[in-house]
Amino acid sequence: MVSLIGSKIERKEDKKFLTGKGRYTADINLVNQTYAYFVRSPHARAKILNVNITKASKSPGVVKIFTGEEIASEKIGGLIAGWKIVSQDGKDMKVPNHPPLAKHAVNYVGDHVAIVIAETLEQAKNAAELVDVSYKIHKAVVNTADAMQSEAIYEGIDQNLCFDFILGDKRKTEDSFSSADKIVKLDLRNNRLIPNAMEPRACIGDYNSSSDELTLYTTSQNPHLSRLVLSAFGGIHPEHKFRVVAPDVGGGFGSKIYAYAEDAVAAWASKKIERPVKWVAERSESFLSDCHGRDHITHVELAIKNDGKIIGLKVDTIANIGAYASLFATVTPTYLYAPLILGLYDIPTAFINVKAVFTNTAPVDAYRGAGRPEATYLIERIVHKAANEIGMDQAEFRRKNFIKKFPHQQCLVHNIDSGDYVAHLDKALEISDYKNFENRKSESAKKGKLRGLGFSTYIEACGIAPSAVVMSIGCGVGLWESAEVRFNATGNVTVFSGAHSHGQGHDTTFAQIVGDRLGVPMESIDVVHGDTDKGPFGMGTYGSRSLAVGGSAIAKACDKIIEKGKKVAAHMLEGKPEDIDFKDGDFILKNSNKKKTIAEVAFACYLPGQFGEIKSPLPPGVEPGLKETSFYDPVNFSFPAGTHICEVEVDQNTGETQVVKYTAVDDFGTIINPMIVEGQVHGGIAQGIGQALYENGHYDESGQLITASYMDYTMPRADNFPQIKVDYTTTPATSNPLGSKGCGEAGAIASPPAVMNAVIDAIGADVSMPATAEKVWNAIKKNDYKKSAA
Repeated sequence: MVSLIGSKIERKEDKKFLTGKGRYTADINLVNQTYAYFVRSPHARAKILNVNITKASKSPGVVKIFTGEEIASEKIGGLIAGWKIVSQDGKDMKVPNHPPLAKHAVNYVGDHVAIVIAETLEQAKNAAELVDVSYKIHKAVVNTADAMQSEAIYEGIDQNLCFDFILGDKRKTEDSFSSADKIVKLDLRNNRLIPNAMEPRACIGDYNSSSDELTLYTTSQNPHLSRLVLSAFGGIHPEHKFRVVAPDVGGGFGSKIYAYAEDAVAAWASKKIERPVKWVAERSESFLSDCHGRDHITHVELAIKNDGKIIGLKVDTIANIGAYASLFATVTPTYLYAPLILGLYDIPTAFINVKAVFTNTAPVDAYRGAGRPEATYLIERIVHKAANEIGMDQAEFRRKNFIKKFPHQQCLVHNIDSGDYVAHLDKALEISDYKNFENRKSESAKKGKLRGLGFSTYIEACGIAPSAVVMSIGCGVGLWESAEVRFNATGNVTVFSGAHSHGQGHDTTFAQIVGDRLGVPMESIDVVHGDTDKGPFGMGTYGSRSLAVGGSAIAKACDKIIEKGKKVAAHMLEGKPEDIDFKDGDFILKNSNKKKTIAEVAFACYLPGQFGEIKSPLPPGVEPGLKETSFYDPVNFSFPAGTHICEVEVDQNTGETQVVKYTAVDDFGTIINPMIVEGQVHGGIAQGIGQALYENGHYDESGQLITASYMDYTMPRADNFPQIKVDYTTTPATSNPLGSKGCGEAGAIASPPAVMNAVIDAIGADVSMPATAEKVWNAIKKNDYKKSAA
């Protein structure tokens, strides 16, 4: 039997999407359904003086209007920050209450003030315009760099400081800088990004008063955790009578990990009116109220010797987390960021300080890569500058400082189990034709274009585990994953996963794992996820954890199936369990020609006796049925790594930058389906190029989002990309039974510094992300002026 692991099998799930048969939350319509529309704050910071709903309540079709007063009176809890960070003074982070509907004050444009529920969406919108809210407007705090010097937004939170986090050995790092031959310095900005999944967020609360059951349909990457948060912390409904269903979800990128205010309010409101309440975001609402990403400003210093050896690193970062601390907002700029700042390099000492600040902007949380892109951008930009300053080739500078032996204990946190960084660097150099770059640069010059080349050699920590580690550093839950593999009597298989698929291809990849391990045809395997009433409790999909953790849970459940199957097969073949081998779907009695297929064993497990192969009951101690559950908690993170090389052409007359050549060589450990992995890499690179050249969430001084539509927020388009060359090297992970490392975020992590280093190489001057045509043109002209003046 040819192994399914590593095979380019077409995605099982694509037919329904390509034929328009997907079932998204907005497609669901329930009997007696109502429609919701939210009244949102037009001000970034204001005290609520009064909310008058008298006129709006009399508007045609209105069923009910709820404000913060009603939801507070029922003691519905606020949205939570799921990771406790301790400041360097030993004190816990300071987090304001985040009510589902604001009662006393609003803190960003788009903050939730009231929900209007009507018979039609148009009636709900019309009534919302009649809700009269009186505000006392206060000066907004917007700028990341100035937040600590501005007026405090919340009472008791001085300097708008959520936490002041440190990592590393300060004294040892200072000593390394004292002994350095050269210190390289750089100020960087990681621009704010606004997620733009194809499907906007949506939810439907559906309360059944006869059974006291509440169902929430929602666009979630994490339905089990959403149910837990809304029941245990929000007090919306008892968990055992609360079902959360995440049907087909059209993209998430991290922005759909957490339960939002709309989920809580729609579910609660359904209980109050005893009718379904449906809300679907308009794109303008998504721009305002979906959690944004990134938004750091950083000063970084690198200590090096004359031979190019890095001996120390210092980092000071201010991270903007917006108006409230969202679920993963506090871990993203700390433990998902600081340890990864070391990159692939064997740096003996480092010291990182991260100050997280509140501002009157939309909350900032995990966005594809979550801390790892920010860290990679920092180290790869400073390494690029350091190599230039000492006149050393970019590839050789990196090669000199790479970690060479594994496992490797970093000076900060991670113990990296496996890798071969020279291998993917050399392969990328070959595929990109690095040695002939100067020839291509000359050809570009003949066309009046400036050509530049940029490297990004990255590492990330995936799997966001093990539970003992993450809980010891502030995580509110263990981050294991679950799976159930269930045979039906006739030999087909249903796989229930706690992970959620919203574009990753889990139906195919997970079926490949089961098919390969159990010898069952893929067409006989069904994968079920996204419904808290069906599969076991799981921790969801984010942080490139689905395969390394979720896939491993499936593999372990398959192993349990095989072990039970051996006992039943031994009974059927009149042998001993220890004499049974399992291969390619067959249980084989050693030293004989006797065997039974796994389908025959499954049938016997359910129907021994008259209809089955076993004419007597199952072996003593063996229960009927053939299904197994596994909760898998890995022993370590997994560490994907790779080399990305980007080439750009810059029009010096307009400043327009075009990515003309892109090479990605990644080490993802064991790859289950190369075709799916390639798609993930392409998508991540597209998002990273978007950050580097086009995307930027911008607020004015009053806290109004200027980039609140596609008219102002520039998304990359298909014609912005060249043919991307993708290849791999492989060093299997030792932290999970599949040997997989995760691939979903790599492209978004590696590409921004690769692109920006290429732009800077082309124009010979520094620019900040996004490298818009205007910025690049001004940098070229400024550089030309300096040259002429000299």
